[in-house]
Amino acid sequence: MMDSTREGGVVFEDFFPAMMEKLGADGFMKELCNGFRLLVDEDKGVITFESLKKKSGLLGLKDTSDEEVICMIREGDLDGDGGLDEMEFCTLMFRLSPALMRDSSELLAEAINFDEM
Repeated sequence: MMDSTREGGVVFEDFFPAMMEKLGADGFMKELCNGFRLLVDEDKGVITFESLKKKSGLLGLKDTSDEEVICMIREGDLDGDGGLDEMEFCTLMFRLSPALMRDSSELLAEAINFDEM
């Protein structure tokens, strides 16, 4: 969640770890998928500049500039097609959460160690 400060800046508060703890991994992934469906361009099946700009008010980002929306799409667009598919969107959401990235690395390490036993 983004919140304005007195100085006019924006602070990102990372609610994802709390959501993961409350919903569990499956429930959290389901919520991310619901977020994708909320923002997707129904005709193209991906989140586009147009769909994100149009629906940015739902995220509390109605004053986001076109350049900021373009940067969001570019940051998550791993295959270079100009839009975010569901996997790219979920990957971007994980990358935006430092705590989830740290935890996912720990879970991956545990899984690798478990397989080696």
